[in-house]
Amino acid sequence: MDDANATLMPVWRANLALLTREVGSATRLARMMTFSASYMKLIVSGERDFSAEFVRGVEAVTGLPEGWMDVEHDSADVPGETREAIASETPRARFRGTAHPVRKAPVLRVEPIFGQGAKREETSSTPSPEVHRRLAGTRKIRDLAAQDVRKLERYLSVPPVEPSVLRARIEDVIAYADPDERVRADLEGRLEQIEKHRELLLRHVTRLYALLSRLGDD
Repeated sequence: MDDANATLMPVWRANLALLTREVGSATRLARMMTFSASYMKLIVSGERDFSAEFVRGVEAVTGLPEGWMDVEHDSADVPGETREAIASETPRARFRGTAHPVRKAPVLRVEPIFGQGAKREETSSTPSPEVHRRLAGTRKIRDLAAQDVRKLERYLSVPPVEPSVLRARIEDVIAYADPDERVRADLEGRLEQIEKHRELLLRHVTRLYALLSRLGDD
């Protein structure tokens, strides 16, 4: 997380709490953003960090002006359009990003000892043509792999069947079929496991992309 995001994080959290506790609910916002309710509750409670991409997504999905989340507000500042969107769970846009923050790679700085490393540092700062070719080849292959990982991440973020729709369908089946408690618990448990493992897989894919995108830049 960069310094700007770290500074804005408390403001983002306060406004997110405003939108989910006073105006709507974490579950409603989760369905609008196509996230699981459990993960959205972790974000709202402060147990998970989130990215600027996620914040801009909240603004777009709820109809807030861009940058609204960057300034702390109270309940009276929430536009009527946003209240209506959350109340009716009607997204104003479709969020295809991720909530997970991508941390910056650490920067290693090496200083010469007693002023005698200048010539060596100058020599090492001009890579040979062979090194250039190898780095260029590495980055090309890396970028192709990163594109595939990004596609998978987007697919998991916005699956062909939204989790909220799938849950509603299964709940309808349970209501009409009226199975015994064992079958009911089995159905509900498997649905919960699907949501949980999708969320876990999404976290792994996002982390994979973050690691992969830094390879070949050194």
